[in-house]
Amino acid sequence: MTIPIYQVDAFTENLFGGNPAAICPLDEWLPAPQMQKIAAENNLAETAFFISQGNDFELRWFTPEVEIDLCGHATLATAHVLFTLLGYEREVIHFHTLKAGTLSVHRNGDKYMMDFPSRVPEATEVPEGLIEAIGGSPVEVLRSRDFFIVYEKESEVAALEPDFFALGKIDSIGIIATAPGDNSDFVSRFFAPSAGINEDPVTGSAHCSLIPYWANRLGKENMHAFQVSARRGELWCQLKGERVLMSGRAVTYLKGEIYI
Repeated sequence: MTIPIYQVDAFTENLFGGNPAAICPLDEWLPAPQMQKIAAENNLAETAFFISQGNDFELRWFTPEVEIDLCGHATLATAHVLFTLLGYEREVIHFHTLKAGTLSVHRNGDKYMMDFPSRVPEATEVPEGLIEAIGGSPVEVLRSRDFFIVYEKESEVAALEPDFFALGKIDSIGIIATAPGDNSDFVSRFFAPSAGINEDPVTGSAHCSLIPYWANRLGKENMHAFQVSARRGELWCQLKGERVLMSGRAVTYLKGEIYI
């Protein structure tokens, strides 16, 4: 049995930038343990699998260790594959997911705009060891799906050197670190060692929380953001009620076949 595979760098216009994702179109779902093994073998932050459902698609995402509820960069990468390599001709793709509902991706010039649910971070009890593990001197700690840690300056977020072993013991899929941007509205980094990803280069799902937080704090609906990982990613963001819109570019790196 052979399965097509594509690898795409998402949230960038430059090859070897942004966040790489593997994309596997399927005729029908494989057993979840088999998809998990493929994701582990790919050893990227996410591998997305999709099947057609009429004019729409069903979509699932796997890290090297777990299936997750929502992934932005692999959704954008999947849309890029459909639009540019697989001949999808409509302007909007609807992805149906198990836990995040229906996600839409619009082709918008040289960018792809994703319509995702808003996840507003709220006050939370800070677990023992979290601040020591991530480092720095945060001014606020909140939580949505992930812990949401706010710093005063971009330079503080860029300088973080977390203790990933200690951070992996925190009961959370991920930890978002964020601050006002020097040349953008805000910046962020995202760490998820408990899911097998020490640092995710660019994280769409984190922006489901970042966008409502910064929209409220800055008093604006439209924002420009960077994720300041080593690979660096760029996003154009908008708060739209209980939804968030995030746009980015993508670049194809490879296409091939998996033999199983």
